[in-house]
Amino acid sequence: MNRKLTNTIRFVMDEGLPAFIRDSRWFMYPFFWYWFKGKNLATYMDFKKIAWGLSEAAFNRVYQELDCRATDRPTDLNEKCIRLMLEKLHPEAKTMLDVGCGRGHWLSLAGGARKDLLLTGCDVFEESTVNKSFTFKQGSIYQLPFEDRSFDIVTCHHTIEHLPDIHKAISELKRVTRKQLIIVTPRQRYFYYTLDLHLHFFPEKEYLQQVTGIPNGDYMDCDGDWCLIANTGSI
Repeated sequence: MNRKLTNTIRFVMDEGLPAFIRDSRWFMYPFFWYWFKGKNLATYMDFKKIAWGLSEAAFNRVYQELDCRATDRPTDLNEKCIRLMLEKLHPEAKTMLDVGCGRGHWLSLAGGARKDLLLTGCDVFEESTVNKSFTFKQGSIYQLPFEDRSFDIVTCHHTIEHLPDIHKAISELKRVTRKQLIIVTPRQRYFYYTLDLHLHFFPEKEYLQQVTGIPNGDYMDCDGDWCLIANTGSI
């Protein structure tokens, strides 16, 4: 199920239903059962409650064992975000790191558009090594295995909204960035029962500005997602 379709479904449910229905356990149970294929429903339905008490290893294990209707899609990015980022990549950049790179779909697209970029991917899981078009290093976003200001561009897509310690993660992204930081996260209202295991919600850009500590970046609404593009002077 592609990102544009899931964003459309999310918008209809979040904005079209009264809150007392939308956030009702009995109403949402069939959606969870379908989306997660009937598996581990207690964990997923109450993830917002239990996530904060999990160790990093246990937290990662939930995602490593995750099997849902979106597991096999190549990227969570929508087409509008992809086009915008490719247009806005820093023209003088020579190196780029994608944190939470997954299978490397974004890096492959960026490498095709900018053949001068030396690409690196970092993810907590080893599966990213299936793509040989970029250098891969396994590591945690809370302690990235790179020196300060190692990369001209650092990107991070559909990751920060999942993280208990969001401020530490953003601090690490800034630390390894030299010229440009790009973050994509959903523009989404808070509900307890959401199918995406998100812990943080950014219906308005002002909260995202506060959390990132980047008041002067470009915050663009891209078909249900925020795309933040900030050059060095704004970080």
